[in-house]
Amino acid sequence: MSPMHSNLYKTFNPNYRTPDGFYKQLDSEFHFDFDPCPPNPSFDGLKIRWGVSNYVNPPYGKEIRNWLIKALVEKITNHSSTVFLLPAYTDVKWFHEIVLPNASEIRFIKGRLTFDGNNNTAPFASMIVVFKP
Repeated sequence: MSPMHSNLYKTFNPNYRTPDGFYKQLDSEFHFDFDPCPPNPSFDGLKIRWGVSNYVNPPYGKEIRNWLIKALVEKITNHSSTVFLLPAYTDVKWFHEIVLPNASEIRFIKGRLTFDGNNNTAPFASMIVVFKP
C-alpha cells in the first residue's frame, strides 16, 4: 500500500471506550447502577449477576451475541434493564435473532461516534439497543 493511500484504511480497536459525554447523556436518562463490561475489568461480566440498570459497550465482534444473551437472562431472572452501545449491523444474525424480537427500543445514532482512545470516527454507524423487563 502506498503512503498516499494509507489514510483510506482505519483500524478500530474493539475495546475502545464509550465517549464520555455520550455516556453521560445516556446515564442521565437511564440512571445506570452497573457496567458489566467496563474497560480493563477485574471480573467476567458474563458470569456474574448484573445491576438493575446496566450499561454495556461490549467488545465488538463475535462476543456481542454472548452479551446480548446475558442481558436477556438478566432481564428475565433479575428484572434488569440493559442499554447497549452497538455497531449498527442490521445484516447480522444477532440483530435479527436477538435484538429485533426482544429490544424495547432501538435508536440509530446520526453520524459516527469518536470513541475515547481514538482520534478518528468509528468506521461504522452505531445504535443504542434497550432491553427492559
